[in-house]
Amino acid sequence: MTHYDLLVIGTGSGNSIVDEHFDGMSVAIAESGLFGGTCLNVGCIPTKMFVHTADLAAAAADSGAFGITTRFEGADWPAIRDRVFGRIDPIESSGRQYRTHELPNVTVYPEHVRFTGPKSFAADSGQVFTADRVVIAAGSRPMLPEIPGIDAERIDSPGYPVVTNDTVMRLDSLPRTMTIVGGGFIAAEFAHVFSALGVDVTVLVRGTGLLTALDETVTERFTRAFTTHHRTHLGAQIRSAEVTAGGVRLAFASSGRVADAAIPADTTTDLVLLATGRVPNVDRLGLDTAGIDVVDGRVAVDEHQRVLSGGTPLPGVFALGDISSPYLLKHVANHEARIVRSNLLADIRAGGPGAAGDSALAVTNHRAVPAAVFSRPQLAHVGATEAELRAAGIDATVAIQEYGDVAYGWALEDGTGFVKLIADRRTRQLLGAHIMGDEASMIIQPLIQAMAFELPADRMARDQYWIHPALPEAVENALLGLDFAD
Repeated sequence: MTHYDLLVIGTGSGNSIVDEHFDGMSVAIAESGLFGGTCLNVGCIPTKMFVHTADLAAAAADSGAFGITTRFEGADWPAIRDRVFGRIDPIESSGRQYRTHELPNVTVYPEHVRFTGPKSFAADSGQVFTADRVVIAAGSRPMLPEIPGIDAERIDSPGYPVVTNDTVMRLDSLPRTMTIVGGGFIAAEFAHVFSALGVDVTVLVRGTGLLTALDETVTERFTRAFTTHHRTHLGAQIRSAEVTAGGVRLAFASSGRVADAAIPADTTTDLVLLATGRVPNVDRLGLDTAGIDVVDGRVAVDEHQRVLSGGTPLPGVFALGDISSPYLLKHVANHEARIVRSNLLADIRAGGPGAAGDSALAVTNHRAVPAAVFSRPQLAHVGATEAELRAAGIDATVAIQEYGDVAYGWALEDGTGFVKLIADRRTRQLLGAHIMGDEASMIIQPLIQAMAFELPADRMARDQYWIHPALPEAVENALLGLDFAD
């Protein structure tokens, strides 16, 4: 039986772990899909390249408020798609080539691999092997709701008019109509992309609003802004579907979550996009054979990213990213990968799997984890919501600054953007920041920094210059609006 010093399952952030420090070790890498994982191939990077194109299209269509005349006259979808994947596909290919053919100590298994014991494995090809150390970085996949009439086995297959984010960006042509199922960030971003490019988009949301996991002010105001640009049905779901030669015939029903919800009439759509979230790939790894703990649908890990078995670290076994983290975010997975690499090397220096004591191991930092939604309008947030702080009994001060009340907001003709900040009235520490509007993902960064390094909000506001009349003045004014105890 073949034996390896290290096995890495998954080539998203897990692929970054194996560097020159592992040159003297035998390493196996297992990847049944595309090298680079979700972010590179079907997530963050391609979607944001499409979003930028959509932003340009939307700006062209909306120029009248600025006294100029421009128009959106159509999209060359193949050119848009090929610009994106003409950059991404070579990166995927070169990563696979490098790992497979250019590193003599690395063996790539381009197939699914599962546990058969704590440190024994089998590949779909029938190959079996063992490893002293293991990194589980197997990622996540689209969550597929059960809808009568839709064949779950055919979703994302060529020619089948029901897709997920895994394939929707590689369509041969733009559909005339699209129905998007979901009210989270995937649904919000793709609604913006395809509607801006000329597709007649309908969004079905089972609940009372979009992005309901965010701060209540953000949810309410984003839902209001989103529904002015996109045909949206709240409290509605698909009752049944029939795939026909002309597309997908849909019948709708109330979800029961919205009183007096307006349920749309039966219709036929060219394409259905299922955008109902993602689920960790825990059920595909044979984790039970290894005695690995699964909590809330994720591989259980400790603060050092060590995998737990019966609540105790399994020596030499680590996990990171979507498979184990409550944050399905690339920047979090990258941080966790750095922690895992550090702790693997600490184990190696200590002489064996699990030999390094806790004091020698790096600790994961999940303080002030930010996220953004690149829709229309854009969102960014970090820290707690107002409701969470109220429930915790924290004496918080809240300030909201409208984009439209600062000079650059006038330039943007912005009537919806805002900055909402929440801080501890006594300690003056920022506890949450929520921004909706242009460049939200950029102007939130100093707030992330302040939270990460515990800079008091009043010092942040007054002890530095803020460029006038730049958009970050909205952040400055929100900071100044916080009411602290004397």
